[in-house]
Amino acid sequence: MKAFLDDNFLLQNATAERLYHYFAKSMPIIDYHNHLIPEQIAKDINFENMSQVWLAGDHYKWRAMRTNGVDEAYITGSKTDFEKFQKWAETVPYTMRNPLYHWTHLELRRYFGVNDILSGRNAKAVYDECSSRLHTRDYSVRGLLRKMNVEAVCTTDDPIDTLEHHQAVAADNCDILVLPAFRPDKAMNADDLPGLNVYIDKVSEVTGVTITDIDSYLDALKLRHDYFARNGCKVSDHGLEQIYAEDYTDEEVREIFAKIRNGQSLSYTEVLKFKSAMLIHFATWDHEKGWVQQYHLGALRNNNARMLRTLGPDTGWDSIGDFSQARQLSKFLNRLDNSDQLAKTIIYNLNPADNELMATMIGNFNDGSVAGKIQYGSGWWFLDQKDGMESQLNVLSNMGLVSRMVGMLTDSRSFLSFPRHEYFRRILCNLFGRDVENGELPGDIAWLGKIIEDICYNNAKDYFGFGK
Repeated sequence: MKAFLDDNFLLQNATAERLYHYFAKSMPIIDYHNHLIPEQIAKDINFENMSQVWLAGDHYKWRAMRTNGVDEAYITGSKTDFEKFQKWAETVPYTMRNPLYHWTHLELRRYFGVNDILSGRNAKAVYDECSSRLHTRDYSVRGLLRKMNVEAVCTTDDPIDTLEHHQAVAADNCDILVLPAFRPDKAMNADDLPGLNVYIDKVSEVTGVTITDIDSYLDALKLRHDYFARNGCKVSDHGLEQIYAEDYTDEEVREIFAKIRNGQSLSYTEVLKFKSAMLIHFATWDHEKGWVQQYHLGALRNNNARMLRTLGPDTGWDSIGDFSQARQLSKFLNRLDNSDQLAKTIIYNLNPADNELMATMIGNFNDGSVAGKIQYGSGWWFLDQKDGMESQLNVLSNMGLVSRMVGMLTDSRSFLSFPRHEYFRRILCNLFGRDVENGELPGDIAWLGKIIEDICYNNAKDYFGFGK
């Protein structure tokens, strides 16, 4: 019986061990999509305790605690930080076979050198030891990133964000590249007309553009897109149920925007036309600047109306959706490609039923201009666990070139989530190692090692053009 989380964790043969330890392990990390808070990086804060760095905002843990019968007061409520940590520690033994069990103990080991199995019995000792380290210089947020050999991170930022904290990091000559990502979901959310109108007013205020029609709205948003570019942005990101690719005319969109500003309700078709038009504009701007555009597709969000009213969005009430993806995605990409305005693109699916769909869709638009121009993104959200990662890697291998993949990301709000890159790398090396041991791949370690290094780091470095 192997020891839990030993040096060869998840590595099931000698070739996998060699690939991981000699090639994958030491590669720097480019985390090109996450939800870290830029202000915390700019100020290089130290978290007060383990609950603040580990539990606050982590809806993965919150869902597990709720499932384990923990009262909301110990999750998002008024209980003390240690009381919340105690309840999480009591939950951990019940998370066996959930990725949280692996991630929890990887994070305790990699950041804090704590090798104990966390439970309610040792919660106080672990909390005190780790919290005391968080007060030291080496455990500031930049220190935590350095511990994981993080070279670059892309945060997720609304078009009206000032980006002042990114500017502060850049002015500080930080050794970690911290760049914004343009996330314009609110700018096209015609499902919520009152919210969209408030947002349009904010865009007007930030840009100084008087917004009277769709053209002036697009002009204002383009100013923000340009502003992001001047501040080092190289990526956009969209979190959508599905791609919108309804046919529309410019006149129709003008009329729809006028209805939005007048507070008139829109038909379902009008909502689709507006979203479709906005996506096309964003995509053409991305192409113009040579950005990478990312589309996260398939989440069914805010399922629990009662808890949405109480806690707001992004608090753990989302799930996998079963939206139809193929035809609209094909139509959208084809429209951009047909006018030679298709930027480098990464597509992520949340429904595993869409794996093969996504892996074959990218091949329709890889035109040889850039290696891996259209990417099938790594296992995301509910799929960033062992089975999900293996499935994504296997499908991409079977139907594309996994050797051109740009690797893993955290998609996390926590500075302690970066061992997910290690988790991915171990799984990747194990798959390649298994094929070698089975005689399905040649034992050319030098070439295999290069592919592993490329997937872990080099491909992303080249693809995004980060200048570090």
